[in-house]
Amino acid sequence: MGEDFKIIENYLMVKMPEELDHHKSVYIRKKADQLILKEEVKNLVFDFEETKFMDSSGIGVIMGRYKMIHYLGGKVFVIHADSQIRRIMKMSGLNKIIEIVE
Repeated sequence: MGEDFKIIENYLMVKMPEELDHHKSVYIRKKADQLILKEEVKNLVFDFEETKFMDSSGIGVIMGRYKMIHYLGGKVFVIHADSQIRRIMKMSGLNKIIEIVE
């Protein structure tokens, strides 16, 4: 899953898995935090192109990384989210604090 994390300039790009459940969320959270601190990135992009399912742990991953990136003065973006993922983000209120790119 290491190829799912890329740093481009001051952005960390995270390609989310097809199913974002508790087990995968733990790994993504730890790896993203490690890279944010080690590489001193300012912005974070979650790519949901392949994601078909996300539970509440996925919301937690995004919210926790948002808090860290916001503290560092950066922004969090979501790209390639399908209608179901967008609905979950809207219901959870994430759409108010992160930018969902069409």
